[in-house]
Amino acid sequence: MTPWNGRLRKSEILSLKWEWVDLEAGEMRLPKTKTEPRTVPLSPAAVQVLKELPRVEGNPWVIPGQKPGARLVNLDGPWRIVRKRAGIPDVRLHDCRHSFASRALALGESLPAIAKLLGHSHIRTTERYAHLARDSVRASAARVAASIAGDFFS
Repeated sequence: MTPWNGRLRKSEILSLKWEWVDLEAGEMRLPKTKTEPRTVPLSPAAVQVLKELPRVEGNPWVIPGQKPGARLVNLDGPWRIVRKRAGIPDVRLHDCRHSFASRALALGESLPAIAKLLGHSHIRTTERYAHLARDSVRASAARVAASIAGDFFS
């Protein structure tokens, strides 16, 4: 999973500036996103990763480019290296957002909460991201069936 738990869009990662990162508050304030400005809460692990990232003097970008003051414009190469080291050859960076949504839904988070965390302005978009795991659906069916059976035989 990405350092920010799969919630950021690739464009948000590439355009992230240090001035938008508040490590003390454990959040990032993104003034420009695909939908609207948003605040992204950071996990303690993400805060630690960000603290350990080197800062390039005179460069405002969290992920700096090769030239002075520039930002990285393409994550394909670095992502390929990460995938190879992790042994996951066919995972797109964007797949992390789908995984985040599916995991959140399986843990019982609401679609509106997941939408907010992903920066979606419409729940319909989030529904496409949140794939229910088969085991989660089976467990839900078993709980409902047990509840109905309990009511019926009471």
